[in-house]
Amino acid sequence: MVERDRDAAESQHGDDLAGAFGGNVRRRREEAGLTLEQLSAQSSVSRAMLSKVERGEKSPTIGVASRIAHALDASLSDLIGAPTAAVSGVAIALRKQDRPVFRDPETGFERHMVSAAPGAGGAEVIVHYLPAQVSTGLLPAYPPGTEKQLVVLEGTLTVAIGGISETLNTGDSLFVQADTEHGFANRTNAPCEYIMVISRRT
Repeated sequence: MVERDRDAAESQHGDDLAGAFGGNVRRRREEAGLTLEQLSAQSSVSRAMLSKVERGEKSPTIGVASRIAHALDASLSDLIGAPTAAVSGVAIALRKQDRPVFRDPETGFERHMVSAAPGAGGAEVIVHYLPAQVSTGLLPAYPPGTEKQLVVLEGTLTVAIGGISETLNTGDSLFVQADTEHGFANRTNAPCEYIMVISRRT
């Protein structure tokens, strides 16, 4: 009974997240003066899929969500619904249960936004969870000047970028220029978790 209640709560939470993501996509698209057809052309995501995403009827995969975000010149955190940075205060807390979380409905990949005040320090802090034998696929290039640093907390992570591949084990770290296609894969039979810091040089 408890398990069923938890599954129902997670399903409802997923529906809420899909609705918030879709609403943010629609808002950003309208602010940019784009039609669904134009956004479809810019993102290489079908008009039918975009329509379902905007209505909260479909949760996109990480690849689709990333292409939509880049086409709208937005960060994925913007579309997921990152917490609003406080304008004052020396300490800002973000409780674990309040984290904005993106879940890929096809692979189980999770992206947890853990920056308590995103943008306040010029960087985003993200925790990624990759189940066994799961890959994000190649993700679109970020704007020039975007850098990613990551450290593996658990498991083994393979990072593909710029035609090269790096395999990292627990405790290993990596710096990459993210202005080219790149992807993350867990090729083992155990889960992988890693922290990523995304910064943008101006």
